[in-house]
Amino acid sequence: MQPDLYHIIPTGGAVIMLACLVTAAALRKPAANGWAVAALLAALFALCSTYAVATGGPLGFWTEHVRNAWGNQIWLDLLCAAATAFIVLLPRARAAGMAVWVWLAFVIATGSLGLLAMLARCLWLEGRARQG
Repeated sequence: MQPDLYHIIPTGGAVIMLACLVTAAALRKPAANGWAVAALLAALFALCSTYAVATGGPLGFWTEHVRNAWGNQIWLDLLCAAATAFIVLLPRARAAGMAVWVWLAFVIATGSLGLLAMLARCLWLEGRARQG
């Protein structure tokens, strides 16, 4: 029996995440095209999210998070991770001149998708400032 896509995507996502983390940890200085990697990941995740919303509805995620203790734990884990990432990125976003309240609203509405887009924009602005 072949595994279906719903069993392949989590493993693929974990492999991609580990590759990104190991690469980021190994670099001595930020990659010049780091913004493009973040933007590509945001675009790919947007495609997955669009499919999920189209098939499960805009609040379909809530059913999963209130299903059982693991659903609750995953929801709380996502909230902690999103808050941590936003707080860590916030000083750089401010320094780059980003409208942080607009980005906060986007992150609250879209979660990791918004964080990836925010990171891509911040890295792009920082790279542009270094060049100019």
